Amino acid sequence: MTATIALVDDDRNILTSVSIALQTEGFLTRVYSDGESALKALIENPPELAVLDIKMPKMDGLELLRRLREKSQIPVIFLTSKDDELDEALGLAMGADDYIAKPFSQRLLIARIRAILRRTEPAQPVAEGAAPAEPAEVLERGRLNMDPARHKVTWGGVNVTLTVTEFLILETLAQRPGIVKTRNQLMDAAYQDDIYVDDRTIDSHIKRVRRKFRQVDPEFDAIETLYGAGYRFSDE
Repeated sequence: MTATIALVDDDRNILTSVSIALQTEGFLTRVYSDGESALKALIENPPELAVLDIKMPKMDGLELLRRLREKSQIPVIFLTSKDDELDEALGLAMGADDYIAKPFSQRLLIARIRAILRRTEPAQPVAEGAAPAEPAEVLERGRLNMDPARHKVTWGGVNVTLTVTEFLILETLAQRPGIVKTRNQLMDAAYQDDIYVDDRTIDSHIKRVRRKFRQVDPEFDAIETLYGAGYRFSDE
C-alpha cells in the first residue's frame, strides 16, 4: 500500500518542492499551509506520517502536535529553524518522532520518512507454503513488560504509551539489563538507516521515556545515566 505523507508548512515553496520529491519516490501527499487547517484532517483522515513546521501562523507546529497527540499517535517529523534547540527538545518531549533543521536535504528527509515507516508498518502476510515468522518474544524485566508484536508496554501492569522511536530505545536498553549502551548504539537501534542524529536527540527521547513512566510510577528509576558513557536499564 502506498503511504500518504501530510506536509504542514506556511512556506509554499517547501510544500511544493517536498511534495514533488515525495511523489517522485512513490508517496501520496497532502499539503496544508497552517496547523489550524491541518488538525481536523489529520485526525479524521490520518496519513501514515506527518511532517510539521514549528513556526506557522494561526496554530504553530507545537500546538498542532499537542492537540494531535490527544487523538492520534501517527509518526511526526518536525522541521525546525537551525538554532531552535528549545523547540526541538520541546517537540520531542511532546511526542514527535524526529526533527530536521532547516535548510534541509530532501534526500535526508525522505530517508528518515522511510526509516520511520519501516518501523511502523504492520507485519506482511505469510505467502502460501512459507513457514510463518516467529513472533517477537515478549520482553519481561522486573515490572517492565514489552510486547513488540503489539507495540505494547506496561509497567507494573499499567499501560505506558511510547512512540516507535521510544520503544526501540527502551527495548535496546532492556534487552541487556546492567549493560551500558552508548548514545551511538541507541542511535543505531532507533535509526537503522545511515542517518546522522546528534546526541541531544537521544537524550531528549530518554527524558521523555522517563517522564512517561513517572506518570505511572513517580519512583521510576530503571533507566540510569552514566555521564560520559551512556545509559543502562536496571531491573532490580
